[in-house]
Amino acid sequence: MAMFRSLVASAQQRQPPGGPAGGDSGLEAQYSCPICLEVYHRPVAIGSCGHTFCGECLQPCLQVPSPLCPLCRLPFDPKKVDKAAQVEKQLSSYKAPCRGCNKKVTLAKMRVHVSSCMKVQEQMANCPKFVPVVPTSQPIPSSVPNRSTFACPYCGARNLDQQELVKHCVDNHRSDPNRVVCPICSAMPWGDPSYKSANFLQHLLHRHKFSYDTFVDYSIDEEAAFQAALALSLSEN
Repeated sequence: MAMFRSLVASAQQRQPPGGPAGGDSGLEAQYSCPICLEVYHRPVAIGSCGHTFCGECLQPCLQVPSPLCPLCRLPFDPKKVDKAAQVEKQLSSYKAPCRGCNKKVTLAKMRVHVSSCMKVQEQMANCPKFVPVVPTSQPIPSSVPNRSTFACPYCGARNLDQQELVKHCVDNHRSDPNRVVCPICSAMPWGDPSYKSANFLQHLLHRHKFSYDTFVDYSIDEEAAFQAALALSLSEN
């Protein structure tokens, strides 16, 4: 185990004298957070295994009693997570081409550039929407609220599907301290339209990484859904 840990740390931190490996083409990927898959934002490093993440992305792991590294699953001491100063310095030093317009931008400014790059926005607009591998057999009743698109609870931006809402809030409202109602939860049969999340962004990232349409039978209540899921689990085992 000790040998594996040292190999993982050295592989991530190894850097040739002339600059980053892979040249410009792989630079953005090399300096991307394994959790959000975007260029590091305020990077921090786990002392024991050396893996680096965005500070905000690692926060949920630091709030459990016995945290595990999200990448290698090794336990770590939350008190030994430090600011990755060397990585931050490299983000300000290295440039890479934007994946949309190909303009060279320092990695530290890549997130801001990508969020406003028209070419990137066009690419995202042309991406195919998510379709379940096996279509759900449950029709969505016409008498229920719209559960396909939502409005941003911070600024009111409309017609955002679930993934677009998550990205919009992370990109535009990362520092907003307001307590807001989750529009996805409030649209569900069991949702409370008056409940305001203390940390809405963290709630989005933890609870809304999949589409309810794929997994939820809207015609039954929560207890019936739990019993159905339990029966399905037993039948598969």
